[in-house]
Amino acid sequence: MLSTLRSIVQELNGINNLQEALDTIAARVQTAMKTEVCSVYLYDDKSGCYVLKATEGLYKSAVGQVRIAPSEGLVGLVGVREEPINLEDAQKHPRNRYFPETGEERFGSFLGVPIIHHRRVLGVIVVQETQNTRRFDEGEEAFLVTISAQLAGVIAHSEATGAIGGISVSGDQARDVAFSGVAGAQGVAIGTGVVVFPPADLDSVPDKRCDNVEAEIERFRAAVSAVREDVEQVGERLAPKLRPEEQALFEVYLRMLHDHALPGEVENRIREGLWAPSGLKAVVNQYVRHFEMMGDHYLRERAVDIRDLGRRLLSHLQEGESRTPEYPERTILVSDELTPAMLGEVPQGQLVGMVSVRGSGNSHVAILARAMGVPTVMGLVDIPVAQLDGRELIVDGYEGQIFASPSNELKAFFESIIEEEQELVKGLEELRDKPCETLDGHRIPLFVNTGLITDVVRSLSHGAEGIGLYRTEVPFMINERFPSEQEQKAYYREQLEAFAPSEVTMRTLDIGGDKALTYFPIVEENPFLGWRGIRVTLDHPEVFLVQIRAMIKASEGLDNLRIMLPMISNVSEIEEAQHLIYRAWHEVRDEGYQLVMPQVGVMIEIPAAVYQVREIAARVDFVSVGSNDLTQYLLAVDRNNPRVASLYHSYHPAVLQALCQVAQDCHDVGKPVSICGELAGDPGGAILLLAMGYDALSMNASNLPRIKSVIRGIDMDMARGLLAEVLALDSPHVIRSCVELALRKAGIGRFIRPERSGSGARELATSQE
Repeated sequence: MLSTLRSIVQELNGINNLQEALDTIAARVQTAMKTEVCSVYLYDDKSGCYVLKATEGLYKSAVGQVRIAPSEGLVGLVGVREEPINLEDAQKHPRNRYFPETGEERFGSFLGVPIIHHRRVLGVIVVQETQNTRRFDEGEEAFLVTISAQLAGVIAHSEATGAIGGISVSGDQARDVAFSGVAGAQGVAIGTGVVVFPPADLDSVPDKRCDNVEAEIERFRAAVSAVREDVEQVGERLAPKLRPEEQALFEVYLRMLHDHALPGEVENRIREGLWAPSGLKAVVNQYVRHFEMMGDHYLRERAVDIRDLGRRLLSHLQEGESRTPEYPERTILVSDELTPAMLGEVPQGQLVGMVSVRGSGNSHVAILARAMGVPTVMGLVDIPVAQLDGRELIVDGYEGQIFASPSNELKAFFESIIEEEQELVKGLEELRDKPCETLDGHRIPLFVNTGLITDVVRSLSHGAEGIGLYRTEVPFMINERFPSEQEQKAYYREQLEAFAPSEVTMRTLDIGGDKALTYFPIVEENPFLGWRGIRVTLDHPEVFLVQIRAMIKASEGLDNLRIMLPMISNVSEIEEAQHLIYRAWHEVRDEGYQLVMPQVGVMIEIPAAVYQVREIAARVDFVSVGSNDLTQYLLAVDRNNPRVASLYHSYHPAVLQALCQVAQDCHDVGKPVSICGELAGDPGGAILLLAMGYDALSMNASNLPRIKSVIRGIDMDMARGLLAEVLALDSPHVIRSCVELALRKAGIGRFIRPERSGSGARELATSQE
């Protein structure tokens, strides 16, 4: 049965036409189960009925004609109950309904199984026999259930392909076809999709040996040189769109192409006898596996960059001519994996939006998209990419959605949002140098989260008052070894000088387990609960001390450094870390540096720390909540996992109650508390955090002007009243609706994306949950 199942799934994976896929399902299942009938019914949203779409054994003329409401027939009962129904004599069942056009009156035995994808019943698959005495056994029922589960995604994908092509399940013209993913960069764009494919396929490279090693090395070096020139040209082409500092992202590509990095390892493989493409494939796949194992989503995205470089190198090795797409006036770039290099190929002024099947908000593309102000949606795993080329698309970077074949009504709605955004940006530019305070004078600083100098430049232009979180993993990630003390000092000094005299909070190295560096591999069965964060650095004081010394030396003459410890779960970790920090400070002073002892704080990210906040806060100078990780740990949800991402909710009552407790306990012991995470950059979330008593909010630079305007438009009574109201609610969805309603009543609803009115978009394509 397993081999049969695999062969069926493999055959269907190559089918994009919905009807062909359904006919194949009916035929293959009938043969595999040795039954007289196999039929597939799909649910039609428009009519609210199950429509017979394919059959082997019933009259073919009934296909498309038979419609069964959920309240009638055994097919409807299977869909309503969402579980299999197995009957020896279906004709005796009270819900049985006879359809003479099918010729099914001669069949007695019945087994129906629902086809469910992401909690949505797509249809029902049925097998039937004339023998009234035959009851399909448990093995047969289990096989059909397995077939249904495996094929649900295939049917959903084929259905989506048909919908994008303009045909719905009922055969009518489909409009406003929606797909949901992950928001990469905020904003709305309307334009024409241009699908970009990788220049070469590494997986198709055969393993071969080379006859002339030196000639093969020279051929590979020529390819490296050509790709290096390509990357430099792309950086120059993007220069009019980006500040010079923002082009530093392309330095990561160039570092990867350094002789001692990826090319050096490929040449070693060639010297072992492999031809260049095979050696390249082996090294790239090794790099990709290392990066994809990492839990830090920013670092995990480096796998995309490695894969893109490998494809470009292979393209030059193959001497293939890449097709240059035609870019329309308003281009929406679409790809299975968007990369920074692809952006530079679009003529200046024509890129209005981006869509990527893979990736997250931490990828290089998302960083560039936010810097360039290009609305972006990522993580659209169910979307048939090839069908989007040349089609009119709407990209909703607020909700992480795209719409294909939009109706005039939907286009008009999103065009009004674009006009509203343009007016809003003009108003926010005036707020840069104004204080962030409520109407009744309550002042709260707004900080930024950074990792690259590009973030710093953008943060300063948006009026940030300091850095609430600097991720020190970046200088470790772009090296092939642990960076030296001097190298780290240079990175940190750049950040500290840019914001002096404002505070810069640097998080100590947060790696380990799911965030392993390529030169420091860590393999664990459950990395989220494993060796990571402060646990790693305390176990390796030689790494921790070098980093602390570099931070402290970088702050000389500025005295604006604050050191923050990640993933703290108990008091002993703080005490041990503080001992090492004091030791490093004394060593630096003994070397002649004149500086004050920096403040030391901790991140509250683990539920255990929530219940020890008083004891923890009493031992440090400040506390900062990492709301993203805390939410994931509290809810046991990986928000980047499409199967459970819908369960990740910053407005969950447990999350809000934990945040309230942390703020209250910190203030009870007289310590300041801030928060860095997505909730701080959410207009409604910022109001709730303000009411909870948080002393500062830290967020992405792009959200800062919006949050400042929101806070300047309310008073503390409104904020506290809203907090009291939502704390009495028990549903995150109801809480979000309550918050958004309050913002609209306060006259600041323009800072949240307006809801679609009327019937809205018809979500024929299932979304990434």
